[in-house]
Amino acid sequence: MKKIILFAAAVAMLAVSCQESLEDRAAREAQEFTRKNCPMKLGNGITTDSMVFDKVTLTLHYCMTISGQADTTAIRNTDIKKDMVEGLKGNTAVRPYKDAGYNFQYTFYSEKHKGLKLYEVKITKKDYSTK
Repeated sequence: MKKIILFAAAVAMLAVSCQESLEDRAAREAQEFTRKNCPMKLGNGITTDSMVFDKVTLTLHYCMTISGQADTTAIRNTDIKKDMVEGLKGNTAVRPYKDAGYNFQYTFYSEKHKGLKLYEVKITKKDYSTK
């Protein structure tokens, strides 16, 4: 009987130790998202090029390209951060990361002028938290 209990305890400990941390999950899911979905056109001349996760700063970073007319007007739009925060608040796909207080960063590049960063916004828990 003791052997069965010890074996069950060992199996339980092994199962718990094999669990993926939230940081590892975020990194894996970001990599999978990029591989499966990118580039992904969002409309209004915006394309998601990649998503990466920085474990040190706990930040999900989205790299986007702006094309067409949006390429010239995006940096003049002062409501970009407000719009991104509102979109993030309603995004249930990243709820575990929001619950853990992760940061979200969006970097927009010009399609016309390769490598030109048009706009960058970092959203923290303070921005998206409703508590």
